[in-house]
Amino acid sequence: MFSDYLKDISWERTTEAIYSKTDADVRRALAAEHCTVDDFMALISPAAAPYLETMARLSRRYTEERFGRTISLFIPLYLTNSCTNSCVYCGFHISNPMKRTILTPEEIENEYRAIKRLGPFENLLLVTGENPALAGVDYIARALDLAKPYFSNLKIEIMPLKAEEYERLTHHGLNGVICFQETYNRARYNVYHPRGMKSRFEWRVDGFDRMGQAGVHSIGLGVLIGLEEWRTDVTMMARHLRYLQKHYWRTKYSVNFPRMRPAENEGFQPNVIMSDRELAQATFAMRIFDHDVDISYSTREPAAIRDHMATLGVTTMSAESKTDPGGYYSHPQALEQFHVSDERTAVEVERALKRLGREPVWKDWDASFDMMAPQHPAQP
Repeated sequence: MFSDYLKDISWERTTEAIYSKTDADVRRALAAEHCTVDDFMALISPAAAPYLETMARLSRRYTEERFGRTISLFIPLYLTNSCTNSCVYCGFHISNPMKRTILTPEEIENEYRAIKRLGPFENLLLVTGENPALAGVDYIARALDLAKPYFSNLKIEIMPLKAEEYERLTHHGLNGVICFQETYNRARYNVYHPRGMKSRFEWRVDGFDRMGQAGVHSIGLGVLIGLEEWRTDVTMMARHLRYLQKHYWRTKYSVNFPRMRPAENEGFQPNVIMSDRELAQATFAMRIFDHDVDISYSTREPAAIRDHMATLGVTTMSAESKTDPGGYYSHPQALEQFHVSDERTAVEVERALKRLGREPVWKDWDASFDMMAPQHPAQP
């Protein structure tokens, strides 16, 4: 499990190593045919700041070699804001006085229909708070079943599950799982996650192993920029990516490093601010480090930044996102988890990408692919 591997990696020494990188280290990393984690550390270090244009050119080249000029579009649907965790930065935390909503099957299907009216979305991400008693595996399985007639590629961003639970959901149409570790700083993790299942660092970080063991087709990693030193957190995520690729090599991977926005309770202010140039640097460094990884930007980021980065390394974007449960049809005025920055419609995002010479892709998975996979016994 990755938590065992992580015990031998010092957060403090990793931070020191990043900030000790020199101009020569950066030039060596830029010239490397295959980057190591040490090379990645050089590319995200302050020493690499003068090389941003060189990194951008390399990032664009590697992206177009692997992905062409396509940008995959997806849309998230929040099924519930009910949560038993106490994450200090999140609008859904259990102590926040707010109306809690859990969409019914009828409401879920209404949301699916409403989403299809926004654009020809085929990539759907189902999102929940962490409340296994009221919105657990059975609930998610039902939501996936209802989604299959409408969408060809189904992913979830929910509480970490057991391996057998992930496997069960694959029989209900699940193609991918996204999970944000939030921060890899074990010593500080419980400062931000003091209570609830999410307070268990090892359970969360080892969830990615369980996804791989279950044969999940696509796994998405993420750190929340604003909690701890971003360079160290992104380096830990790069280590995690390499570990997963080695152990679960049939799986496709994506990464995300969203910058924190104010939560609805407005009680938590980010500890770390990542500038636009630093976001670009992290994106370029990740693409140079791994030419094949999918890099995703959400609507947390402003339209101008998303458009610019769509030509330089980003390969997946959300569009016309609502971060409140039932926000597309059932409960359009519900409390959001966070405010979006890019408020353009899906059609407007599509037009902007085409003007930039990108090709928006609404669909990148087909149910017919499943017919070529080994057949498994039906699950309850």
